[in-house]
Amino acid sequence: MDQIPTHTPDLAEGLAECRPTILLVDDNEQNLELLQAYLEDLPCKVQVARDGVEALEQVKALDPDLVVLDVMMPRMSGFQVCERIKGDPATREIPVVMVTALNEVGDVERAVDAGTDDFLTKPVNRLELVTRVTSLLRVRQLKRQLDNAVRMAEDMRRQEG
Repeated sequence: MDQIPTHTPDLAEGLAECRPTILLVDDNEQNLELLQAYLEDLPCKVQVARDGVEALEQVKALDPDLVVLDVMMPRMSGFQVCERIKGDPATREIPVVMVTALNEVGDVERAVDAGTDDFLTKPVNRLELVTRVTSLLRVRQLKRQLDNAVRMAEDMRRQEG
């Protein structure tokens, strides 16, 4: 098993302050358990969904900070779920990492066309997953801080004018 560095500068520390929510989506219980185990050292809340329809319900209910999404699932594929997340103005800013055993170039292109922010192939490498998840969560946190600063500046401008 891959060793996770005990110290990832600024990444884990910055996440601990806001305790982000990660939604893991996979129809295979063993895959969900493995992904949860890989992410357990991060200062995050981890929720799960077992198919695409449940994933979309959870996205609306939880407003997660990140979705880790399997591609091949019953009822609705990961490609379809990603397209719906990215097509909705209320959820399009949620980063999506697609995870699949598919490794054809066409599958990667389809994932990119669906709007995925990153793509991992199975079997998932623990270090790669943790690094990408942490990085995308940090970007999401910085984007929220920037949006808040812009809103504050606009409010100050309105008050002055």
